[in-house]
Amino acid sequence: MKKYLFIDRDGTLVQEPPVDHQVDALDKVVFEKNVIPALLKLKEHGFTFVMVSNQDGLGTDSFPINTFTPAHELILNTLQSQGISFEQVLICPHKPADNCDCRKPKLGLVMAYLKDTSWDRENSYFIGDRDTDVQMGLNMGITPIKYNPENMSWDAIADKLTTVARVATVERNTKETKISISVDLDHAGNSSFDTGVGFFDHMLDQIATHGGISIKAKVVGDLFVDEHHTIEDTGIALGQAILQALGDKRGIGRFGFVLPMDEVYAKVFSESLDDDNVTVALDISGRPHVKFDFDADFTRDHVGQMPTQMVSHFFESLAVAMGLTLHMYVSKGNAHHQVEALFKAFGRALRVALARHGNELPSSKGKL
Repeated sequence: MKKYLFIDRDGTLVQEPPVDHQVDALDKVVFEKNVIPALLKLKEHGFTFVMVSNQDGLGTDSFPINTFTPAHELILNTLQSQGISFEQVLICPHKPADNCDCRKPKLGLVMAYLKDTSWDRENSYFIGDRDTDVQMGLNMGITPIKYNPENMSWDAIADKLTTVARVATVERNTKETKISISVDLDHAGNSSFDTGVGFFDHMLDQIATHGGISIKAKVVGDLFVDEHHTIEDTGIALGQAILQALGDKRGIGRFGFVLPMDEVYAKVFSESLDDDNVTVALDISGRPHVKFDFDADFTRDHVGQMPTQMVSHFFESLAVAMGLTLHMYVSKGNAHHQVEALFKAFGRALRVALARHGNELPSSKGKL
């Protein structure tokens, strides 16, 4: 479904002259700050543009067509030269006293769009600098955005309409565990953990803190049996939640990471892509592959209530659910430090891997 931006012209795309309020000369054409890069970004995210403008008295002696047209064509041609075009340019030429049906916020100009049910009203917007533009959006049944260069600039509008919240909640209920995990990949500091295994809670907190994300985990497991199902199923649910929150994965990065912690250090990296000097952290590729080089090197069987053999099983469960290519290594040392270094390193690698750098899909295959 098409997503539309219905956009006012004067005071929104170009500055409105403060005295006569008419853009009727070439030297009066001054574009609003950053409007072109913002529109290009919005176009890249699938929006179609329609210009909707009141031009009081257009065609009368006070505002003749021959003074309007050159400035108007300069606006359109400049935008067109940068890759920005409008599906339609809708102009009301009347004055308020004319009591027409097409002057904003009345709906005459856009009636054809309102009769068409094929476009996406929920994700379409009306953008303008006046209260009449806000009312126009409301009258059309779409969300209005009041443009203001100070607090709702074109940069802010582009960010608002192209930044998709990367959040997800996964419920996983079996005969062995009942799990609810929520993640927010773009906001940190709102995490909570209750798995019934204190040290495991502490490790999940390391992923959230060093990953720069929020995780809320509530787990009720069969701890009267042992910790296995609780830790394994939490890994599965967390991997599913992160994968779901990633959406189409556009803009994410792939980097390696090494973390020192006291007498130990941990590395988290993925396939070297046939180059020993290149490592790619957390290859979120949809092709799970896991390799660990630390199972035999833990210096204790448990840290708190958490069996150290469950460390590799947790990460394997998470990696398979999330679709990660994941290699992990930790040097010898205190077992508490070994496990914590791995979780911290994973979190740090995850932070870089999840960070967005534009809107490109980081794959030559066209799919992750």
